[in-house]
Amino acid sequence: MSEKQVVDETVTIQMDRSGPRLAVAVTVVLAISLSLFQLYTAGIDQLGLFYQRSIHLAAVMMLAFLIFPPFKNVRRGWFLWGLDLAFFFAAAYSGFYLVYNLDEIFDRAGFWTQQDVWMGVMTTLVLLETSRRAVGLGLTVIGVVALLYAFAGPRGELPWLGEWLPGLLNHRGYSLDRVAAQMYLGQEGIFGIPLGVAATFVFIFVLFGAMLEVTGAGRFFIDLAFSATGRQRGGPAKAAVIASASMGSISGSSIANVVTSGAFTIPLMKKLGYKPAQAGGVEAAASTGGQIMPPLMGAGAFLIAEYTRLPYIEIVKVSIFPALLYFATVYLFVHLIAIKRGMQGLPSSELPQLKDVMLRGWYFLLPLLLLVFLLVSGYSPMRVGFYAVVSIIGIAGLNGLWLALQQGREEKQFLPVLWRACQKGLHKLLQGLELGARNAVAVSIACGVAGIVVAVVGLTGLGLKFSSMMVAFSGGNLLLAVLLVAVASLILGLGLPVTASYIVLIVLVGPALTSEFGLSVLVAHLLVFWYSQDSNVTPPVALAAFAAAAIAGSKTMETSVQAWKFAKGLYLIPLFFVFNPELIVGGSLQILIWKGVLISLGLVAFASSLEGYLFTWMQSWMRILLMLATVLVFFPDLLLEITGLVVILVLLLSNWLLERKNQQASRT
Repeated sequence: MSEKQVVDETVTIQMDRSGPRLAVAVTVVLAISLSLFQLYTAGIDQLGLFYQRSIHLAAVMMLAFLIFPPFKNVRRGWFLWGLDLAFFFAAAYSGFYLVYNLDEIFDRAGFWTQQDVWMGVMTTLVLLETSRRAVGLGLTVIGVVALLYAFAGPRGELPWLGEWLPGLLNHRGYSLDRVAAQMYLGQEGIFGIPLGVAATFVFIFVLFGAMLEVTGAGRFFIDLAFSATGRQRGGPAKAAVIASASMGSISGSSIANVVTSGAFTIPLMKKLGYKPAQAGGVEAAASTGGQIMPPLMGAGAFLIAEYTRLPYIEIVKVSIFPALLYFATVYLFVHLIAIKRGMQGLPSSELPQLKDVMLRGWYFLLPLLLLVFLLVSGYSPMRVGFYAVVSIIGIAGLNGLWLALQQGREEKQFLPVLWRACQKGLHKLLQGLELGARNAVAVSIACGVAGIVVAVVGLTGLGLKFSSMMVAFSGGNLLLAVLLVAVASLILGLGLPVTASYIVLIVLVGPALTSEFGLSVLVAHLLVFWYSQDSNVTPPVALAAFAAAAIAGSKTMETSVQAWKFAKGLYLIPLFFVFNPELIVGGSLQILIWKGVLISLGLVAFASSLEGYLFTWMQSWMRILLMLATVLVFFPDLLLEITGLVVILVLLLSNWLLERKNQQASRT
């Protein structure tokens, strides 16, 4: 970085606007209209369940057919545009039919007409096609398999398919009428909890993130992180961790986080001495933490609140300490590598000054402070999101007017400068509204297809059957059960986005974790949610690591392995609160302090053992003992905990004394 980092007032937002002018214009108008609709229903006049969800899904599917072509790298000619036009109107009609006929549909509940059924079939097929385009083939295949499973059985549409199912998975089978009605006309299918969360809480916070992005907040947080840590050893890597924690807590998308902050941090990490794969791995691991960092946690906090029926603010509060532990672990790995390799920080001449950064972008902190204040005050998340969006629009607008006023006085052309500032502000506002709707498409589509899976699980009783299988495979051992969850989450992550992976997995394994293994509902949900993130950093498919590798110019698999190493807290921290649930469900102050000290020192010992370094180099026997001691502190047995803690403290103290001795010897 040859120049100082500063908050750039001219933020370039790239959105694909290829295609015929009419299609581009419709896309822009539809996206802006959807964002305005969501703002209206969030803060002014909240609609009923089916009205909100059906309008939202119809608009999102219409956007998907405009934005995503039928096939990648294939230009849409007149035939493909004609096909997409048919899909576009089918998506629009799916929402119109439900809204226009909702009272009549409720009146004939259970006695559906053939039109109702065929509308359900059409909507399901259209949703699966949008999923193939916007999310990927993996989720679409899982949705199709779930529907085929519902039809399999002696009384279903595909009785022959039921003959191929193992005995435990057999069920009666269901007709097309029953399945279509379950998917389209009830609260357990497409319009269930997952889509309900996406159509309310998630969209409004995605829009908030988009507004922050177009106004330059992302660059502000990166500059702020650099000004705080850039002079330290491994400064750019530490800045990546802090920037990802701050920006990721709002954006909630690990890949978007990698692209946003990684473009600045990865080249600087490489310049400082980190290997390309290490630089990409650090960014991927840090960015993945954005999805477990309150207040947004991707869509996780809202989904967990809906499924557990606990207040959203409670989910946020219990998630703060584990998230900070995760980022502290990544930070420690970064610090140890920097010391081992003798790295230094960046010179002050290449770093932004904290005073300058705050002077240029302090107002970006106000919406975040307002957001936290309103959440703590007990406002609903939807209303909080509305006020947060309005506040960033208002604050950025006032800042633009203030800058225009200063420029106008200098140039003595107040009205022309003010007019240009108003035009620029309006352009950014419309750009933010469009970007928010575009960013929400994939999440909403994924939640809609996840609703299909959830409906089939409830209809066929697959959840209870899966629970029986899980108990049988684990032999009733909780540790084996947790390992099975980790493996299942990794397999699902090969084809599903994080949000859909969490929904599907919690529906399948949640009942077993709570009823058979005695975990509290909140602990079970947090365990599954944390493990659902592993597809971002775990080979062979590590999506965040792949994005980071593209920026770092490193091999994807090598970068994935590095990200997997740095993100070890993603596996260890949930494992700890499974066996020590007091950190989540609460306990006495003494217990909480004791457990907090155990997990903190355990993670330090684990990182030191992996790197073979803390204050100075460690011998092999010390690393082995540290690893064994780390295992001991995870067991909820006081004697084992004390033994592990004492071993860790003795070994870390001896390592520190050895470093002191080496320093004294070098002086003499």
